[in-house]
Amino acid sequence: MSSYQHIRYAGQAYEFIRYEVVDRIARVTLNRPDQVNVQSTAMLEELDHAIDTAGADHDVRVICLFGAGRHFSAGHDLGSSEERAHRERFPIEDGARGLFERNWRLHMDMHLRWRNVPKPLICAVQGYCIFGGWMVASTADVIFAADDALFLGSAFQYFSIPYDIHPRMAKELLFQGRFINARQARELGFVNRVVQRDQLEAQTLAYAADVALNDPFDLRTTKMAINQAQDAQGFTAHIHNAFSTFMVRRIGSSDPGHVKPWPTEGKRLPMVEVALERYQQELAREQSLESGLEQTPGRIQSQPNDPQGTPE
Repeated sequence: MSSYQHIRYAGQAYEFIRYEVVDRIARVTLNRPDQVNVQSTAMLEELDHAIDTAGADHDVRVICLFGAGRHFSAGHDLGSSEERAHRERFPIEDGARGLFERNWRLHMDMHLRWRNVPKPLICAVQGYCIFGGWMVASTADVIFAADDALFLGSAFQYFSIPYDIHPRMAKELLFQGRFINARQARELGFVNRVVQRDQLEAQTLAYAADVALNDPFDLRTTKMAINQAQDAQGFTAHIHNAFSTFMVRRIGSSDPGHVKPWPTEGKRLPMVEVALERYQQELAREQSLESGLEQTPGRIQSQPNDPQGTPE
């Protein structure tokens, strides 16, 4: 089993995720709702352990990934008390070497492993799905989105976006750095289905239960065939190459001349702040145009301010 030396969770309760198997479906839930499920190092390591466990369990035929609370995940943990304590206990090497190793281990190695887990992986997304949240969701074979979901991508470590949506649309979104809602994500081909928020879990599990009726070896080889078709087009090689480009960008983000330099520890990334402001402005314009009219059921609702935490 591919877990790291300091992970001792086998047979124990996880701290930052929930894991249960019901009716041949492994339900894995990101469980830091008070901090909008920002992804600490420990959470990612637990998630990796859980997906690996489900992949090796003969009683599991389908894996479903959820986020507890109002939001799926607001990105990586940039400095919560838990994250700081973990980094102090397990420090990385200073400089580019440590930065490379940490990002490769958490965001390249793990994410490719989740993408290739030998069982269907279905992700249910609600609320914020920002940067690291997008990366985790993009490893899934099928994505269901609630009608309040908001996605924000970037040229991040696990950069599957040019394979998930058309390259020109990817450029349009990433050049501007803007949110897309669930309906737009479906139109772009990133999301399979958009459902009402209160039906997200039920409909995701209903689909998973239907898939779980099929032969597990058939499911495994079908997934392999589709993933291998992408790999024949260069998917995995692209992911590796894009990671190198990310590292150059990440190191360059600390340059004095960078327009929006990397934040001090525990602060939100500047590009996320800009994207949130842009979304709020767009929402205000729409509400102004529709003044006096009720919002349609499919329209994205305004999101509350982030609770205390350190999102991407």
